[in-house]
Amino acid sequence: QVQLVESGGGLVQAGGSLRLSCAASGRTFSSYTMGWFRQAPGKEREFVACITWSGGTAYGADSVKGRFTISRDNANDTVYLQMNSLKPEDTAVYYCAAARRTGVVITARWYNYWGQGTQVTLSS
Repeated sequence: QVQLVESGGGLVQAGGSLRLSCAASGRTFSSYTMGWFRQAPGKEREFVACITWSGGTAYGADSVKGRFTISRDNANDTVYLQMNSLKPEDTAVYYCAAARRTGVVITARWYNYWGQGTQVTLSS
C-alpha cells in the first residue's frame, strides 16, 4: 500500500507559478512510476505528467510542455510538479498517483494509488 498526500495548491494569478508536492509513504516509493493528473469542473480527469522510477524519463502532456516540470526525490519519497506560466485553463484539482509499472504511464486506469488532490485556481 502507498499513501500519497499532495500539497502546494492555491490561488495564483495568470502567468504565475506554483510548485506542487506529493509525499509518499508505505511501500518502496522508488519502484513506482509517479504521475500527476488534473480534473477541472465538469471535465474528465486528464494526464498532466509522469516520471519513471529512476527519474530518467519524464513525460508531459502537450498542454503543459514547456511550462510544467515533473521531478522526484526518491531519498525523501516526494514527487514535484513545478508549474510556470500558469493559465486560467490550468484551474483544476491536481492529483498525484503511483503506478506499479516501469516506463511512461499516461493512462489513469494503470495507476494503483491516488492522493486526495490539491486545488489550483487561476485568477485572470
